Amino acid sequence: MTKTEDAGWVRTWGASPQAIDAVFADVTLRQEVRISGGGQRVRVRFTNECGTGPLTIGAARLGLAVPGGGVKPDSDRALTFGGRATTTVPAGAPILSDPVDLPLDALTRLSISLHLPGRVESCTGHDMPLDVGWAIPGNAVAAHSLPANAEPLEAQGFISAVEVVPDGPAKAVVALGDSRVDGAGSTPGLNRSWPDRLAERGLHVSNQGISGNRMLNDGMGPSGLARFDRDVLATPGLGHVLVSIGSNDLAISFAPRDDGPLAEFLEMFPGDPVTVDDVIAGHQQMIARAHERGVKIYGATMASYEGSETFSEEGDAARRAVNHWIRTSGAFDAVLDFDAVWRDPARPSWIRDDLHSGDHLHGNDAGYQALADSIDLSLFSRGAF
Repeated sequence: MTKTEDAGWVRTWGASPQAIDAVFADVTLRQEVRISGGGQRVRVRFTNECGTGPLTIGAARLGLAVPGGGVKPDSDRALTFGGRATTTVPAGAPILSDPVDLPLDALTRLSISLHLPGRVESCTGHDMPLDVGWAIPGNAVAAHSLPANAEPLEAQGFISAVEVVPDGPAKAVVALGDSRVDGAGSTPGLNRSWPDRLAERGLHVSNQGISGNRMLNDGMGPSGLARFDRDVLATPGLGHVLVSIGSNDLAISFAPRDDGPLAEFLEMFPGDPVTVDDVIAGHQQMIARAHERGVKIYGATMASYEGSETFSEEGDAARRAVNHWIRTSGAFDAVLDFDAVWRDPARPSWIRDDLHSGDHLHGNDAGYQALADSIDLSLFSRGAF
């Protein structure tokens, strides 16, 4: 590929890689994703970044999705890797497909199929599939209709990004965070997370949320600081970063300790408790690393969570202290006051009942729409440093 052919790529869809408990053998994975901004050329980033052994891709194809798991025939494109139809991805590595010409409008749903001819016991994917996908025995990448023996996938597998060459100037907006970025609580298959809804306002958006993720400690995926370079700064066409993370660090550090189900849940989150100063220092690190690359970074305040099982008065006080710093320090290039959007005026430590999914922690479709609507689009017309 020449430098000219490699110019101008912008990420239009993303999912942060994490280890998935799944085993595959001689199977086709067909998965649908909705891109954000459109373009004329497209490539797919596949991932074996959490794999413990080589990953063989026997065949891969891409096309426009049609209802019911099918592919529009005249849009069907074979994906190659250095001109070859098959490839082996080393453990711990991603791989980019060769570009294909395929005009794509904004918010197009793509169908991506890959055949795994061998046995794969260490799967890299994404653990909360709000998009849809199927596993089909054998090599079915070229099937334009979904075969009758297809089974729904329980997690997203081996796809971490879709990138396009836009029709005109465009930059990628990356949202980094936890389950509230990932879209937990929204309706699966309908693209109702707040990064999805923000994309509907005319932006190329990459969602790098991981449910249960923390800024400072691993657990549910690598920590936000550990994956910041990979999931954010390495994004093609990066223009702006939106950070909404840290609430799990505080909630888990201050959560009530007992011998019941909550104790079993907390065992999934290793590491020492953290303080307000620790979380602020983590934000400062991300700000410094973004600014080092000449990228604007905007910080979101942490929404309330009383009524959820991890709530404590101490944790809520810590949350409010970090929010005060986000709002008043001037460290971020702008503030997204998500706490103010969701907060119940009559009960400031609770989310409004019409905006959460029933667990007093995650948004529903209306809640995520409200967050997206609260973001000032003029923030993304501001240039880099």
